[in-house]
Order: sequence, then C-alpha cells, then structure tokens
Amino acid sequence: MKYYVLAGEASGDLHGSNLIKALLKKDPEAEIRCWGGNLMQDAGATLESHYKERAFMGFWEVIKNLCKITKFIKQCKSDIASFKPDALILIDNSGFNLRIAQWAKPLGFLTHYYISPQVWASRSGRVKAIKASVDHMYVVLPFVKDFYTKYQYDVYFVGHPLLDAVAERPQVDLTIFTKEHKLDNRPIIALLPGSRKQEIKAMLDVMLSIVHFYPDYQFVIAGAPSQDITFYQPFLKDYPAKLIMNKTYDVLSNAYAALVTSGTATLEAAIFKIPQVVCYRGSALSYHIAKRIIKTKYISLVNLIMDREVVTELIQNELNKENLKIELDKIIDNTHRDNVLKNYSILEQKLGGIGASDKAATLIVQKTLKQQ
Repeated sequence: MKYYVLAGEASGDLHGSNLIKALLKKDPEAEIRCWGGNLMQDAGATLESHYKERAFMGFWEVIKNLCKITKFIKQCKSDIASFKPDALILIDNSGFNLRIAQWAKPLGFLTHYYISPQVWASRSGRVKAIKASVDHMYVVLPFVKDFYTKYQYDVYFVGHPLLDAVAERPQVDLTIFTKEHKLDNRPIIALLPGSRKQEIKAMLDVMLSIVHFYPDYQFVIAGAPSQDITFYQPFLKDYPAKLIMNKTYDVLSNAYAALVTSGTATLEAAIFKIPQVVCYRGSALSYHIAKRIIKTKYISLVNLIMDREVVTELIQNELNKENLKIELDKIIDNTHRDNVLKNYSILEQKLGGIGASDKAATLIVQKTLKQQ
C-alpha cells in the first residue's frame, strides 16, 4: 500500500521515523512518501519537504509567515493528490496538518492522525473539525483519550513513542562519551534550548548565564539537528560550555541534571531519569495570546501527565538568572532529586509501556486494508 506521512518538527520526525519502520515491518511492500526530516528519510520514506523549512514558533511568527505557510500547504496538497496514497498519516503539527485533513477527507483519502493536536489545552472547539476530517486518531497521552470521550469521539491510546525511542537507542558508555567529546570528569548539566531558532535565541543566553556559579559541573548544550553549528557559536564566546550536535539522547543519558525548554524534551529528560528545570520564554505578543487561549495548569508534559507539579516551570519573566540558579540548586540536592526520580517512575507507568509505534502501525495497516 501507499502511505503519505506528514510531520512538522524534530519530535515529529523522530516519531514518524519509528512509525515508518513499524509500517515497513507490517507491510514490507509499502511505498512511503513524507514531509518530515532526515530520520524519516533514513527509515525508508521518500522525503518531499524538510520540516526545518516550515519551523515557525508562536502566534506572531506564524502571522508574519502566512504567505510562506499558504504556499507550503498548496504544494503539499498537490503532492498528495499526485501520489494518491491509500493512507494519509498526520503527526502532531496541528496548524498545518488539520488544514490538510480538512482538504483530504472530502476527496476520499483515508486520514489517520498520530499524536493528537493539543485541543485538550486550547481551542477545544477544534474537536468538531477533527471528528469531521480525521477517520482514525491515535493518542499517546492517557488523559487525551479521556478528553475525547467527553466529545463522543472514540480514539486509540497506543502509549508514548518516546519510550520506544529511548529503549531502542544504543547505550553510550560515559567514559567513551567523555573521551569522544573531550569532556572532563565533572558531572554534566545538560542544556536543551529547543530546536527552532526563535526559541534557542530566547532560551540559551539565560541558561548560560548561570554557568559561572557551578565550577564543579560542566555544561553541555545539546545542539538540535535542525540547526547548523555556526548558529550556536556566538552564544559560546562568553561562556565555558561545550556544544555537542545531534546527540541529544547521548547528552541526556550521561547528564546529572538538565535545563530544558518546554516541549517534548521535558518528557525525554524524565524518561532518562534526569531531574530538570523547565524553561519557556516567547515573544511578548505570542505569550499574551497563548495565556488567553491555553487552559492548562502546566506547560510541561511531565506535570500535565502527573496532574501536579513534579518539575519546576519557569515561564516568561520568571525565567531569569536568579530563579534558574535557585531551581538548579534544588535538583542537584540529593533529597529533592530522590523525590523527582520517584515521581518519574510513576510517570513512566502512566505512559503505557513500550510498543507505541508498533501498536499504531498495526492499527493503521488494519484500518487501511479494510478500506481497500
């Protein structure tokens, strides 16, 4: 069968790649085309457009780039129509993917959505459009299935694919990792400033501002695969931090603590059992719009899943050097660390165990075959 997979950012590329691998196991003759990234291409899909061309963050940034986004949507529709897939698989990235679903469903394309748009956090009115344009929804967070049940929409909870991604990665020995990247023997504080240029610019300076308070630790920046090394170099000239590109999981698996930009990375740090401080700062306009629209108590996936504060969130003006130092001091203290790690174990149980990619692929193949 023919599959067309759409992802719009680094996390979607990761989850899409594991889904593509699972699809090819279920359907070895599958022909897969994608809008995604290098990982999806390496997994066996033909890459039509890279997500980094479309990485716009925040309401204001999207508004400024509406003409570009409209052009991408038109291009995507044309390519789908030409390819004529048996199944259209949309991964997160709701601003783009819901528009594609609303166009595709009336034309007879079978639509699968893997990793639900965050309608549970904001603009729940979109559920009506999702029910009308998405044939099958696969959710990766337990509370999201409960959310959709309130709207009489039957969805599938498959578990979280990050558990698969972490479980399947090769183990990296600390000694080898240290030698390879010319690190010393001090404990590592990982800095994960995000994957988009806007968020890295907003986050990295303040993360680095506390480095000199911790001479007994070494700070390592996990460089995003969507960025070039030259983009990070201006941030490093005033701070003794190490940049390691495209090795986020290696950095996390060898870290003692982490400062993490809100997003998928907060859950990744938790799965690696790394105590963390969650950071977020956007443009003033985007932040005020988001504050009016988003209806959740927390912004990090860790706290949302646990429905209580397990990790500290420093948002907008709260994200400053003084607060960041206070919170980092807490997570390098053994008593606080032990409590965080106990909560991480409970969190992992809530995520449903490994096998999300396989479960989703099995359902997608089964549902698509029924339509043949």
